[in-house]
Amino acid sequence: MNSNPDAIVIGSGPNGLAAAVTLARVGLSVSVYERNATPGGGARTEPITLEGFVHDICSAIHPLAFASPFFRKFKLADRIRFVVPPISYAQPLDRGRAAIAYKDLDRTAESLGADGPTWRRLLQPLVDHVDAVAQFTGSEILQFPQHPLIAARFGASMLTQGGPWWNGIFREERAPALLTGVFAHSNLPLPSLAGAAAGLTLATYAHAGGWPVPIGGSQSITNELIADVLDHGGEVVTGAHITSLGELPDARAILFDTSADAAARLGADRLSPRYLRRIRRFRPGNGVAKVDFALSGPVPWTNSELSGTATVHLGGRRAAVARSERLVTAGRYSDDPYVLVAQPSLFDASRAPTGKHVLWAYTHVPPGSTIDQSEAIIRQIERFAPGFRDLILATASRSASDMERYDPNYIGGDIASGAPTLRQIIARPVASTEPWRMPGRGLYLASSAAVPGPGVHGLCGYYAARSVLRHEFGVTRMPSLDPKNRRAAPSVTTDGFGPDTPLQQ
Repeated sequence: MNSNPDAIVIGSGPNGLAAAVTLARVGLSVSVYERNATPGGGARTEPITLEGFVHDICSAIHPLAFASPFFRKFKLADRIRFVVPPISYAQPLDRGRAAIAYKDLDRTAESLGADGPTWRRLLQPLVDHVDAVAQFTGSEILQFPQHPLIAARFGASMLTQGGPWWNGIFREERAPALLTGVFAHSNLPLPSLAGAAAGLTLATYAHAGGWPVPIGGSQSITNELIADVLDHGGEVVTGAHITSLGELPDARAILFDTSADAAARLGADRLSPRYLRRIRRFRPGNGVAKVDFALSGPVPWTNSELSGTATVHLGGRRAAVARSERLVTAGRYSDDPYVLVAQPSLFDASRAPTGKHVLWAYTHVPPGSTIDQSEAIIRQIERFAPGFRDLILATASRSASDMERYDPNYIGGDIASGAPTLRQIIARPVASTEPWRMPGRGLYLASSAAVPGPGVHGLCGYYAARSVLRHEFGVTRMPSLDPKNRRAAPSVTTDGFGPDTPLQQ
């Protein structure tokens, strides 16, 4: 173990590891401390149902893997294997109909009938300038955009789909349903400006590069980040539940890949009362309840095209999905819930025994909910895939309160580390041109509770590391993140003291 590291990262999610990679690349000694027995935060893959079935614990499909400026610098797509399905996402409707977002924008527009030209007008300019969209949506919000015309075009599309007038440009039901399914990833009441912004970003990536599935699960992303940290002299310590900064060795910088609340609590004696009050005003969002399924076969979708995608949004028409999301925000449960489904084993045979499959599904619920949503999720899948129930071999279910017990950073089951409302994306967690730097000596927030917010993109940690380098070490030039020599499987130090053990593959 590093007795006196230059920097300590608390939490080993994608953002914490991105920060550790960046700091280690300039030659700093870095120690990462993880509460759980395995590293990864929102990017873990574990066998939680039956032998031979492996499940993504939080994130499953990765629209940002190819678009994130950090992952592009890190060359993630060159380091691990991905499969990009020909359909990025889909929204089944009743009577066997479905709206399909193919990776090919032209094909999508052609499939949407009378609303095809509208779909193209809405998304083509963004897809054509996807690098600018990635820069704008993944940048420091209070900074002037590098591509103001594209930012303005994005803002106009966001306004078009962010208010009660959102149906005005559509003539049929497929295109608006398709958009609403991706807008609902935000876990916000719809329509909303922030929901439209998040959804339009994801929809842009769906046609620009697709929504990739990592072979071996989300853990493969974590493993590659850890390998890079270890290659450059860092360490990862698991089973280390930090309850006080006094438990840590001295370090010039401490970075929190935690909720804003946890960071403020751990650093309270170094932080000003004013900052602590501002953090208390930063609100968690709605919760999620999740069910993982081990299946005897693929989901029997009524519309067979749904087997061509890893991501299916359930809930039906636009109005129904919007109603469901508004009910959750009001603290109620929908009898027709929005369900987000991922079926990675259609594209990655390593997830289940031959002929068998895994299915990942969650629904939105009021924060802190203790209700098991297994039956509600199964009913909604059965609506579009009759016979699904008969394929279930085993399930692993977590309520929103279970999600928080599993990871205390998911307050009330909020996997976004703070409601991604428009205000809380701009001021995340506080309004500042450098929101990662906390007003306490050497303290930095490196999680998705900071700008630019939720998603497996690593940017919150990368920006926090940049701030650390500038303010604590006088380094103003960011290091290259290109891969060097290939390495063996990474290892981690268990329980803070034990010998190195192989990380799960």
